[in-house]
Amino acid sequence: MSMREEALKYHSSGRKGKIEVITTKPCATSHDLALAYSPGVAEPCLDIEKNPADAYEYTAKGNLVAVVSNGTAVLGLGDIGAMAGKPVMEGKGVLFKSFADVDVFDIELNTKDSDEIIRTVKLLEPTFGGINLEDIKGPECFYIEEELKKIMDIPVFHDDQHGTAIISAAGMINALEIVGKDVTKVKMVVNGAGAAGIACANLAVTMGIDKNNVILCDTKGVIYKGRTAGMNEYKERLAAETEARTLEDAMVGADIFFGVSAKGALSANMLRSMAKDPIVFAMANPDPEITPPEAKEVRGDVIIGTGRSDYMNQVNNVLCFPFLFRGALDVHASAINDEMKLAAVKALADLAKLDVPDSVRKAYAGEDIRFGREYIIPKPFDPRVLLYVAPAVAQAAMDSGVARRPILDMQKYRDSLEALQSRSKQIMRSLINKAKANPKRLVFPEGEEDKILRAAQILIKEKIAIPILLGDEKEIRSRIKEMKLELGDIEILDPLTCDKRGNYIDTLFEMRQRKGITRAGAKRRIKVNNNYFGAMMVQKGDADTMLSGINHHYPETIKPALEVIGKHEELSRVHGMYMMVFKKKVVFFADTTVTIDPTAEELAETAILAAEEVRKFDIIPKVAMLSFSNFGSTSHPLTSKVKKATALVKEQAPDLIVDGEIQANVALDPELTEAQYPFSMLKGDANVFIFPDLQSGNISYKLLSKLGGAEAVGPILMGTKKPVHVLQRGDDVADVINMAAVAVVDAQENNQ
Repeated sequence: MSMREEALKYHSSGRKGKIEVITTKPCATSHDLALAYSPGVAEPCLDIEKNPADAYEYTAKGNLVAVVSNGTAVLGLGDIGAMAGKPVMEGKGVLFKSFADVDVFDIELNTKDSDEIIRTVKLLEPTFGGINLEDIKGPECFYIEEELKKIMDIPVFHDDQHGTAIISAAGMINALEIVGKDVTKVKMVVNGAGAAGIACANLAVTMGIDKNNVILCDTKGVIYKGRTAGMNEYKERLAAETEARTLEDAMVGADIFFGVSAKGALSANMLRSMAKDPIVFAMANPDPEITPPEAKEVRGDVIIGTGRSDYMNQVNNVLCFPFLFRGALDVHASAINDEMKLAAVKALADLAKLDVPDSVRKAYAGEDIRFGREYIIPKPFDPRVLLYVAPAVAQAAMDSGVARRPILDMQKYRDSLEALQSRSKQIMRSLINKAKANPKRLVFPEGEEDKILRAAQILIKEKIAIPILLGDEKEIRSRIKEMKLELGDIEILDPLTCDKRGNYIDTLFEMRQRKGITRAGAKRRIKVNNNYFGAMMVQKGDADTMLSGINHHYPETIKPALEVIGKHEELSRVHGMYMMVFKKKVVFFADTTVTIDPTAEELAETAILAAEEVRKFDIIPKVAMLSFSNFGSTSHPLTSKVKKATALVKEQAPDLIVDGEIQANVALDPELTEAQYPFSMLKGDANVFIFPDLQSGNISYKLLSKLGGAEAVGPILMGTKKPVHVLQRGDDVADVINMAAVAVVDAQENNQ
């Protein structure tokens, strides 16, 4: 199927187009309808009449942006008209919603009269919290934006101008840092004097480049003082005092080239004439002014970015507009000013210097992405852009006086943004904050693994834990240097040379000598298997907790922990649990990893331990003891086991909300429970599910994670004497951070 066929099918299949309107409030009963419309709707109307600012409280205005276009400069298609541009504007809405949860109505205006556009958009002000101008040709776009900013009391932003400028400026800052050049002393050439080119030049001047060192070019050559052909007031503002008349003249000795013009506009000779370590942003789409392979063949010292996703350093506007508006909307900003744009520039530049999450690496085929000449701009699919840009913009709005609803607690605001991306992040944030209150020593037996090293840096920076790495110190230090991580003071122990090794061998032999381990066997385990060494550190108090398994099978990790640390004396065994995170709900499954065919007593243990663990997430546990029977509806040894386990839980934990035996659908159906089982302690709101055996639990969590859209967090090991936790093979850095927080909180409670 060709790209054309695939694109047309994408837009036409199912519900036509790419967007729809959905309700955010229930409308299932006549009472709901009375609240949503007449007569209930009159109450917020009257309040808004008295105080217009209440529109932000009672309507969607505060999260609604108008994407406005007349279709005169659509992508690389040119003036195709308002109707033909609608798929692009719908697409813009998709990006706003997908990346920053901002709602959009696309508004296509069938006029080329700039004043008519201004009047129309002004009249829309009561409806929207912000205006995103899109694909309007220059120079009309400059006039329209300037006039709307004067007369409107909500943010107005022309993304074609400022989005490109902000992202390329972030890349420019980082490129200048890499080559060691001062922004105030560089010479810049911008080729293309349309919306993006003029905005790039203006922002460069705002950032500190001397206006006399910025040369703007168009199809007629250099825009210089005194030129009359093809000029307008916006070009005139950037006209240079220069003898250069052609792009080739202007490029001699230039440090920076920004191209928003046409394919092939930057020749090899022009690039050769640039200064040492030239910085090139060839942003013409779909084909750049010069491709990275062409540029590098001419100049090995060039740093180059394009608008293309198949080359490094992509300038993609999706890195800017969703997050800029998110921050502006959240403080009810009256405008988007230079301070907010510069804050976005700095946030993007700073983010590019940080370690890249595994989720981003996977999206880009496992590329080794790290700050340097090939990575000076964050990737478009980096989820952290929201968490960096929106708060920076919101803070700048407050500092510059355009915020009408200041954010009082910026950390809580960041947490709320994190919750927009993932329910698991919201849940885990509460646990991470608990861990940060009292970080514990966390030993990583797989200290030579890249993911562990990257996770360790985050754990230290965010003060979640105090990592201890096991492995060859020389090799680990070398890897840290190669990866450019900041782990200079981290504790590294080599089990082969550590002075604690002898004591650990003696202790392991003493513990296991009547369980089949000789002294030679104990020595071999401590020397060769870092999981034994790490578990012994926890056992002897040299570490508070352990986390391992990213490169081992589950049994290989859990066996040393059980042999060295073991279960609590009062328990029959250890148990495993997973947190299953859906878009609007979080539930917990146990036992999913350890006990194959539990007895009634072991099921009761699992339930009580799971409930204790769930409380650490600040969630009230409501436990369903699962079976294929509902409260005695089927008599069978398997159902009798669950029934007995339920009775034991109620006896041992009388304050716990628990019931069973119960089928899974009943445990989640309030109406069915109320109608048929009104006596049940569960009211269709169970959030902890205890499975009757390992098969059902393990299969269920894996099916839901693959087919049900659930994110599985775990396994969370319960019941050991001292806290030890296990990673799954293939876990990414975010998983390591989450499980580290679980381990630290367990260690905090264990030390009480």
